[in-house]
Amino acid sequence: MNILQAALGGGAIFPDPDTLLEGLTFGAATRSVPGVPYTLADLLAHLAVTQRASLDLASGRTETWPEGLDLWPGLPDARALEACLTDLRLGLAEASALAGDPSGRARDLLTDLAAHSAYHWGQVALLRRMLGEWPR
Repeated sequence: MNILQAALGGGAIFPDPDTLLEGLTFGAATRSVPGVPYTLADLLAHLAVTQRASLDLASGRTETWPEGLDLWPGLPDARALEACLTDLRLGLAEASALAGDPSGRARDLLTDLAAHSAYHWGQVALLRRMLGEWPR
């Protein structure tokens, strides 16, 4: 594993996403924290959307960021949360594979994705703690 793969998936740098998501229910994901303008569900939907757009760019499936992309789409129900979590996990696996031997462009895009994602995974960890929902 190289440093870019570690930065994308956590583990050595921050708790890995599987740990951060362990046991998360729709009820907990949609509970508000006073003073925080988003829920865990909002953050996870944002992570999934930006991860997918970034991976499409890094892999060459597209050449530009999607115009009009809803960056904070929300998750209306438990089924949408489960689909989002699946997308996040699949995207992390794809990101790790791309980061194994990336082109220059892919490396730049994946580095940006790693920084963006780490910021939001930190928010996920903090909100889970604030909600009394830390998995460990």
